[in-house]
Amino acid sequence: MTAPAPVIDAHHHFWRVSRGDYHWMSHEMGPPLYRDHLPDDMAPLLARAGVDRTVVVQAAETEAETAFLLELAARTETVAGVVGWLDMEDPGFEAKLDALMARPKFLGLRPMLQDLADDAYILRPAVLASLAAMAERGATFDILTFPRHLPHVARALSQVPRLRAVVDHLSKPPIASGDITGWADDLRRLADFPQVHCKLSGMITEADHASWTADDLAPFVDTALACFGPGRLMFGSDWPVCLLAGSYAETIEALRRVLAPRLDAQAQADVFGRTAARFYRLQP
Repeated sequence: MTAPAPVIDAHHHFWRVSRGDYHWMSHEMGPPLYRDHLPDDMAPLLARAGVDRTVVVQAAETEAETAFLLELAARTETVAGVVGWLDMEDPGFEAKLDALMARPKFLGLRPMLQDLADDAYILRPAVLASLAAMAERGATFDILTFPRHLPHVARALSQVPRLRAVVDHLSKPPIASGDITGWADDLRRLADFPQVHCKLSGMITEADHASWTADDLAPFVDTALACFGPGRLMFGSDWPVCLLAGSYAETIEALRRVLAPRLDAQAQADVFGRTAARFYRLQP
């Protein structure tokens, strides 16, 4: 009998507030974000939701946070891999990337493009050279953007055709307003690159926090399915950021509810685990 496909949460975070390098975090935020979120906090959520493994993604623009996440991953069986951070314009980028590639469970990098002053940062020569170095080594690239960044990302990908990349959070479309114009066309252009994938993550925090339903997510999921198909889509909870709008259980259940009438069991298994395992080349 074939074993069931593992369920993989391909996007979440851990942080310890006292580390002090989360540039976006402040005491004024209060709960649920301004508190520690660590493996012991997540473990019961995964068990209840039937999630087997996870990919933890950077939340600070420091090498120290990447080291912190790799240390957590080394002692947390459910964490299958780490997406970290390096300065893409650092003259020592390649040497630092090589050092990370030698670490167990390191998968790739994510610059926080959405927070940078230059919307076209990804097209800077030094950044393109770093992306080429990542492609050469097989490191993955997580794309954290708003819709306005997508045309720049498409131009960059055309110059680094072998880069394995994944769009985080569908590039944060305006789910609260329900407007897919512009965003849908730009997402489709990225999907034209066969090595580009997309995470069905971060959706409920782009919806109305107080009144969203699974139906609000459906048009955006439908667009992503039309662009990428289930073989290039993967579930991510974006925990604990999702707590701004709903619980871990509500986050995964909403996506299950949207996908159930749209995909057969095999295609759902792709979205909820197999795509992430293939893209990130996760060890069994």
